[in-house]
Amino acid sequence: MNINNSLLIAVDFDGTIVEDGYPGIGNERLFAFETLKRLQSDGHRLILWTYRHGKKLNEAVNFCKENGIEFYAVNKSFPEEEFDGKVSRKINADLFIDDRNLGGVLGWGEIYQKLTNGEPPKQKKKKGFFRF
Repeated sequence: MNINNSLLIAVDFDGTIVEDGYPGIGNERLFAFETLKRLQSDGHRLILWTYRHGKKLNEAVNFCKENGIEFYAVNKSFPEEEFDGKVSRKINADLFIDDRNLGGVLGWGEIYQKLTNGEPPKQKKKKGFFRF
């Protein structure tokens, strides 16, 4: 995808990427990381847009990195933006994916289909003790 056709997508963390477990980190929502990776590989830029700050924000960012997602920006419109308290913290994005949307958050497979008219991502099988 050409950068001119890419979207800037702001994504909430608690209740959206993971189940709401604030101040802890909830379980990953089904297909969340697979969908986010696919959106990035399609050329879209992702912003982590969350209430978290300080240590709790770092925990969320690190959790996403451990699951293969590094964001274009975190709680800002672009990486170089400096928040100085003189302007609104509202960010500029083409789309916002948040569990607080009217009607709640869609499933990640449905989100991908709506954005691309394509196949939803396949969940990778996790290796575990009794998984075959």
